[in-house]
Amino acid sequence: MADAGGADGTGGAGSTGHESSGDLAGTPDAFQRLWTPHRMVYIDGADKPTGDGEHECPFCRVPHRSDSDGLVVARGETAYVVLNLYPYNPGHLMVVPYRHVALYPDLTTAEVAEIGALTQGAMRVLRATSGPAGFNLGINQGEVGGAGIAAHLHQHVVPRWRGDANFMPIVAGTKPLPQLLGATRETLAAAWVERSGTAARATTAEATDPTGLTDPTPAAPTDPEA
Repeated sequence: MADAGGADGTGGAGSTGHESSGDLAGTPDAFQRLWTPHRMVYIDGADKPTGDGEHECPFCRVPHRSDSDGLVVARGETAYVVLNLYPYNPGHLMVVPYRHVALYPDLTTAEVAEIGALTQGAMRVLRATSGPAGFNLGINQGEVGGAGIAAHLHQHVVPRWRGDANFMPIVAGTKPLPQLLGATRETLAAAWVERSGTAARATTAEATDPTGLTDPTPAAPTDPEA
């Protein structure tokens, strides 16, 4: 899954007012983004980082911004969930470790566990807010593997709907999106808090589920005769 791309040439990702897309999560691709909430705005591309260091890495800078400015949906202990500045589909999320690490085998056990839990949480929140028919999940490793920012691992969570790939990307090189990123972030962040039950991480729940998003569906009762 290639990293998706496009940036707000009018001053930021949606309504967030970013001065530089290099401070946000995502990498440009061949598509322009066509945002259509009330009027259509063509979105310009953004420069990719020129080096592999932490100081040039947008994934390292995002956690130091406010949630709204950084498009952060949720924060865990070792990783966070952020909207892709260059989404393939509305609600395209990425789960990113705070640590500047490139390869999946180099993640710690705690990072692997929380990235998995946050990925589950992201899927549950997207299902609750927009009802996708499916998902694409993936981690691109190395430039030849399609990673736009290969120096900092990130897991894509892309919601999919039937018929979401139409003629626009093929004929016009443009991806239509129905909602600005700032509004999408607010919707997803509010749903995340609602499903977790609190904006602050609850110390008791963290011991078993740092995302606060354990599936609420009760397990089937056990047969006493079994």
